[in-house]
Amino acid sequence: MGAGQSRSSNALVVPQASQALDQLKYEVAQELGIQIPQDGYYGFMATRDTGAIGGHITRRLVQIAEQQLAGKFTR
Repeated sequence: MGAGQSRSSNALVVPQASQALDQLKYEVAQELGIQIPQDGYYGFMATRDTGAIGGHITRRLVQIAEQQLAGKFTR
């Protein structure tokens, strides 16, 4: 990277993952009974709700990774 350029720590390595993560976000929110704003603006949502969604997404992603790793080592 050149001078003045920075890479966001939230940049996706696989751009197609964005759609899958978005879908996961809506699934988790629905499971928790949290309504995601249709306009995409989260400024009026409670921090507790956005944190709950993020935390559950992280748990789900870790669970998926663990299952994939377990499958690789049992073959």
